[in-house]
Amino acid sequence: MPAQLHSLSRQFWRYTLPTVAAMLVNGLYQVIDGIFIGHVMGADGLAGINLIWPLIAGMLGIGLMIGVGAGAKISAARGKGHDPSGHHTLAVAIGLVLLLSVFLSFALVAWGEYLLALQGAEQVPLAFAVQYLDVLVWANMFTLGSMAVPILLRNDDQPGLATRLMMLGALLNIGFDLVFIVWLEWALTGAAIATALAQAAVTLVGVSYFFSRRSRLQVIWPSWSQAWSITRHICAIGAASWIMYGYSAVMVAVHNHLLMLHGGKLAVGAYAVIGYVVIVYYLLAEGVANGMQPLVSFYAGASQPHWIKRCLLMALSCVLVTGVAFVAVINGLPNTLARVFVGSGNPALLDSTVNGLRLHLILLFLDGFIVVTAAYFQAIHHGRTALMISIGNIVLQLPFLFLFASYWQLDGVWLAYPASNLALAIPVGAWLAIDLRRRLRHLSQTDANVGDFC
Repeated sequence: MPAQLHSLSRQFWRYTLPTVAAMLVNGLYQVIDGIFIGHVMGADGLAGINLIWPLIAGMLGIGLMIGVGAGAKISAARGKGHDPSGHHTLAVAIGLVLLLSVFLSFALVAWGEYLLALQGAEQVPLAFAVQYLDVLVWANMFTLGSMAVPILLRNDDQPGLATRLMMLGALLNIGFDLVFIVWLEWALTGAAIATALAQAAVTLVGVSYFFSRRSRLQVIWPSWSQAWSITRHICAIGAASWIMYGYSAVMVAVHNHLLMLHGGKLAVGAYAVIGYVVIVYYLLAEGVANGMQPLVSFYAGASQPHWIKRCLLMALSCVLVTGVAFVAVINGLPNTLARVFVGSGNPALLDSTVNGLRLHLILLFLDGFIVVTAAYFQAIHHGRTALMISIGNIVLQLPFLFLFASYWQLDGVWLAYPASNLALAIPVGAWLAIDLRRRLRHLSQTDANVGDFC
């Protein structure tokens, strides 16, 4: 292996492995809640948590938008040399978390229960979802911060610290779940408090780092005109991330409605379990994408297209190989996976979950391909292209859902997701190939002068 390629590979894994670990640990918030809820509360509890998930996903998407958008600008500034815009971007990112959390609190108070009711929920699951909502209204700042702050840490060359911080949050969440769900029996109120406290620890400790002497970045507020310009750039670059989570929110809500129509609360409970399986792979893919982002943004700032391509191919290889492995395990051990969340006293819920796992996740690896491709366009500051990919996910899946459900009822709802992913992956792959070919044609001579990412 040439020395430069070896160095790139080492840097790729240095950023990707901690980032994947951090994202997977972050996903443990939802998965751990699901395990406790499924065994303690059964189908009603699982259906309730799935009803609140669209609101949570929308908030996580906003946090990811801030983190990815600000992170790409910070790393690009580092790639250019001594650029003060990185310090200004950090300050604006923290300000956006605070400002948007206030707006979200008012929005949840005004429309939260209405959005839950739109999903066609039965009375008991809806009551459980409202319990979670009552806590989320006041804790959403930490939901946003728990997504944005670790990404900002990684772009300050602290991937290890970001991972350790997320691990701390996961461990706290497990402990709080035991206290609030199992011992105190506070149902979804307990699950919400446990998650909020863990996310608060991640957010507050992470932000305090940027005010310490260890931080390379300093929180320096720019002029108001600069702040507005930085905000627009952060949102433009990171919008695709918000759309991806927004897409998840919309799709979960529509699935909940159709599953309640064709299968009742058992189908919605099964979908919640499937969501916990999906989130493990999705966050793995998101971790690979976010680990790739600082490197691709750096090489884009340094005008090194060959090394951009190598980073991208490494990331795609990771998500496709692991995605195929996930599909094999899901089809080989569906009962084992379902029993992690479903107690032995719920055979009907177990059967529904196994059927959904096999049909819904047959092409799961294509989701990873789409996530990494959208992140690539974000990293090179083609936010509009990434946004179009994310919007395409929604535009394609909705007609598949309603068409398949009308013909095949419950099985059609399960099969719409893989069908729409296949329909999107084909044009996205062609789009990506064209972009890479264009970059290499114009700047292939720069391959000989690669700087170190440090």
